[in-house]
Amino acid sequence: MASHLATEVNDQDHKQGPDEANITLVEYGDYECSHCGAAYPIIKKIQKEFPTQVQFIFRNFPLSQSHPSALPAAIASEAAALQGKFWEMHDAIYENQRSLSPEGLFAMATTAGLDLEQFKSDIQDDKLLGKVEADFEGGVRSGVNGTPSFFINGTKFDGGAEDLYELLKENAS
Repeated sequence: MASHLATEVNDQDHKQGPDEANITLVEYGDYECSHCGAAYPIIKKIQKEFPTQVQFIFRNFPLSQSHPSALPAAIASEAAALQGKFWEMHDAIYENQRSLSPEGLFAMATTAGLDLEQFKSDIQDDKLLGKVEADFEGGVRSGVNGTPSFFINGTKFDGGAEDLYELLKENAS
């Protein structure tokens, strides 16, 4: 089983943090997954405490069979990205994880400051589904079999977000 990122970090990725950070943290996540929802505030804490040391990348890994709203949520985040608001939508989705109905996603798009007519048109675009599927395929090739899955500098991290935070704290001191 692969334990390294099959798809290198690239220009198609959604990134937060400096390119020159010594730690590149990639998460394969599912917007409907409760474990991803629990990891979200810990990732935010990591970003806040290590703003120059960590670059965070989020890739979609919707487990559609168990989470039917994960794929529409992923597409909604990609539609927001077309308006330069990926992270606003990403955060809104994780902060309102119980409201992933189409109405809920439109409400989040409004909150994120999106042009709703554009958003409505963009979520129909097959290119966005292609982007989500490419993320997913890259995850499968990297050995991702559940969410959240984390990679540190290209190597799979066996542990949850809390373990990740503890590791970073130890290495920073």
